Amino acid sequence: MKQSGIWGMGSFTEGRVVTNTELEKTLDTSDEWIRTRTGIERRVFAEDDVDTSDMAYYSSIEALQEAGLDASDLDLILVATVTPDYPFPSVSSLLQERLGAHKAAAMDIGAACAGFIYGLATADQFIKTGMYEHILIVGAEKLSKATDMNDRNTAVLFGDGAGAAVVGPTSESRGFFSFELGSDGSGAMHIRQDPQIIMNGREVFKFAVRQMGESSINVLEKAGLTKDDVDFLVPHQANIRIMEAARERLELPKEKMATTVQYYGNTSSSSIPIALVEELKNGKIKDGDLVVMVGFGSGLVWGATAMRWGR
Repeated sequence: MKQSGIWGMGSFTEGRVVTNTELEKTLDTSDEWIRTRTGIERRVFAEDDVDTSDMAYYSSIEALQEAGLDASDLDLILVATVTPDYPFPSVSSLLQERLGAHKAAAMDIGAACAGFIYGLATADQFIKTGMYEHILIVGAEKLSKATDMNDRNTAVLFGDGAGAAVVGPTSESRGFFSFELGSDGSGAMHIRQDPQIIMNGREVFKFAVRQMGESSINVLEKAGLTKDDVDFLVPHQANIRIMEAARERLELPKEKMATTVQYYGNTSSSSIPIALVEELKNGKIKDGDLVVMVGFGSGLVWGATAMRWGR
């Protein structure tokens, strides 16, 4: 079976910057409280006339350019989102038309903050079996339209953004080595939209600290690797304390973990690809590096992968 990996990436993080100081004016909170408990310093809210499909489009154009492909080369488009433009049609169908990817199939994935990993795992299976060759995976969220800005438990956490990856065949020494996907529906109501985001922070924190570390170890074991083989960790950017717990489980130094939560907050399905793009631009992830990605989200769901960067 073919090996698959990431050919190119792109992101979209433009909009109105909302600082902790600004939130202090309307919420019973403080900059110090938010930083200490979450690591977040600011977040970005997309402009009113920019919706989820728009952010998905801008990030996809960048990913296609880096991959050296045209939209007409795509066989499948997967968009991970819980904040679509409409209940239907899907964001992926809107994106397909706007890109001009007329031969591509399209579907959305509703796995919340783990959605990008679910998308990568899905793409990997299609490529391994030979059904498709070039697949676009996008994590895109406009969480600002689902957030109660009067609820200090959630208003300080979320931001908007999109990240995209083009996945295609790679050499045997590169690409995805293993995946783990999981769900525990008994905790489904701990994070829900009804009609805006409601979260049981204490229960989510306990689940995430445990699961992020376990999943990271599990994908390494599946790939026949150990903690000593890991060059870089890209966790879901939800909360710095949760991220640190995963890093410590892998016994990695701080400089070996992607950390963008301070700039963008929790952007759900787009947080991992946005962090990947940032760290690639910073030169922290290099060809041949063993990268672990891990995320968790509403469901409660989780996903992780171990991959060797490059084609």
